[in-house]
Amino acid sequence: MPKVAEEFSRHRKIFVLPVCAAAMLLAAGSAHAGTPLPDPGTIVTIQTENDVFGHTDRNYTAGIRLGVMLPTGELPGVLSDLDHSIWGEGLQRLYLDISQSLFTPKDTAAVTPDPKDRPYAAVLITRLGIVHTTDLTQSVVGLGLGVLGPSAEGEQLQNGFHDLIGDPRSNGWHAQIKNMPVVQILAARTWRLPLLTVPVADLELDAMPSVSGTVGTWLDNVQVGFQLRMGQGLDSDFGPVRMSPGLTGTDAYMPTRPFVWYVFAGADGQAIAWDSTLDGNPFRSGPHVSSVPLVGEMEVGFAIIAYGLRFSYTHVLQTAEFRGQRGGLFQFGSVAVAARF
Repeated sequence: MPKVAEEFSRHRKIFVLPVCAAAMLLAAGSAHAGTPLPDPGTIVTIQTENDVFGHTDRNYTAGIRLGVMLPTGELPGVLSDLDHSIWGEGLQRLYLDISQSLFTPKDTAAVTPDPKDRPYAAVLITRLGIVHTTDLTQSVVGLGLGVLGPSAEGEQLQNGFHDLIGDPRSNGWHAQIKNMPVVQILAARTWRLPLLTVPVADLELDAMPSVSGTVGTWLDNVQVGFQLRMGQGLDSDFGPVRMSPGLTGTDAYMPTRPFVWYVFAGADGQAIAWDSTLDGNPFRSGPHVSSVPLVGEMEVGFAIIAYGLRFSYTHVLQTAEFRGQRGGLFQFGSVAVAARF
């Protein structure tokens, strides 16, 4: 068996226990949570993530996403019944998004990439899923289909944009990870726990623990996280949106007051069994490094909801994702703008 295949098999075995633990947490009920009011709005979100906010140009270097969240109550009967059988009572809504993620090594000027650094890779994926909401919980189940490799058009996007703004081109895309289909299954749950209300200052404080897991040809991981928020109108959403993987409140929001704002801080830990953008193509030789099985993140930011629009910024600090990664904590920023129709 080729070395990459052996690593793939070994990582999958390590992954069994974290997946079981996450499954038990995801199955935790919400018997005491009520159902919020129906939401007739369609939500469209445009999002970009980039390491330029961390003054770097390496690792997870850029991501873009377009998401559409349909109104509540438009789930087909069979899916609605299945969703209720999993999560219980609550509001349901369908979401659809398409995203592209780009990954590069530190030295993008080199024609021959450093074999010990992160390989070039691009992922283009479309996701379809269901968001299930109660007053105190939000649960997500989704399916993603796409491609990893040259067909994801990472070279064309990055170098085309660099040409436009006059930045140097990345010269190693010819050595990127080869084409492979991407199939991803996602399940996630977030709990919203009100902690404190200060009537004099009209301030609220809440905590949001969350657990999620993904299994597929691109990424196998389990993530456990925690976020603290302070502001006004915290029951308008379940936190800011992030591209997967990462702590995310999804695209869903419904303002509960004319002007909603909050600041937040959070952290998460990810147990990673396999990441094809690092470990390479399974059962096929090619560029790869060894992914680190445990990755941590810290994040801070803010969100504002006004006039039907939501704007959020999240700054992320991330520990090493692969063995031999240099440069200390990796940083990137996430900006999302959403509108309700």
